[in-house]
Amino acid sequence: MQTFETIAALRAARAVFRDSRQTVALVPTMGNLHEGHLSLVNAARQRADRVVASIFVNPMQFDNPADFSAYRRTIEEDRCKLSASQVDILFYPDASEIYPEGTAHCTRVEVPGLSDILCGRHRPGHFVGVTTIVNKLFNVVQPEVAVFGEKDYQQLLLIRRMVADLCLPVEIVGVPTVREVHGLAMSSRNNYLSAQERLQASALYQALCWAREQIQAVAVPAYREYAAIELAAMAALETDGLRPEYFSIRRAVDLASPGPDDQRLVILAAAWMGSARLIDNIRITLK
Repeated sequence: MQTFETIAALRAARAVFRDSRQTVALVPTMGNLHEGHLSLVNAARQRADRVVASIFVNPMQFDNPADFSAYRRTIEEDRCKLSASQVDILFYPDASEIYPEGTAHCTRVEVPGLSDILCGRHRPGHFVGVTTIVNKLFNVVQPEVAVFGEKDYQQLLLIRRMVADLCLPVEIVGVPTVREVHGLAMSSRNNYLSAQERLQASALYQALCWAREQIQAVAVPAYREYAAIELAAMAALETDGLRPEYFSIRRAVDLASPGPDDQRLVILAAAWMGSARLIDNIRITLK
């Protein structure tokens, strides 16, 4: 595995792949890798001749500077994991390489509407940072394919919308969430949890499963009490020791509020356990 820290070096390597007509799949990450990240790498390897993974802790998507400073950097461990997963290139730039003029006045990419709801409402500016850095990485790497986890479902929709709106020639692939034994979605932030807190945090996934069962149990769409289910799930999370931010049933296609005729839904939730902010979701296809 080759490691490059500059855009110029990465573009030179990318040109070699292009000249030999080899396709490239990109896996953008912030490091502190776990099995969920490696599942993205595996999916990327199945869809392209070469795999480029990036590790960049993007200051622009952190609404809290303390959270940015506390984010775990595990570059040597990450290198070993990526190399073992047969990644061809690791792009590991410094912030000054990505934002040479700083972040305060740099050009930004925004997806209006989708950026301001759910996680976006609780983390102002977060998704502008996400779409800006992803667009930058697409311009630098020029991949044919880019792979993202479905755990960050709102982020996945945002990136798909950005790609469509900006006519970017990149196929966006979503990969199912990888879970721990008790159902907790794998996340770099799980490292902030004790063993007991991890067990408690599985209540987030259990609440999603319960909500799905409540929705599927009602055959007549007009009788589905989405708001009541959301409130009951929020109360259950609080009882289980979490601090919920939101629990919301939305249309899977665009995260709008569902109507009686909508069949493809997604249930999304965010909650705090200790110092860790956790997100998760479950999709439903109704008959």
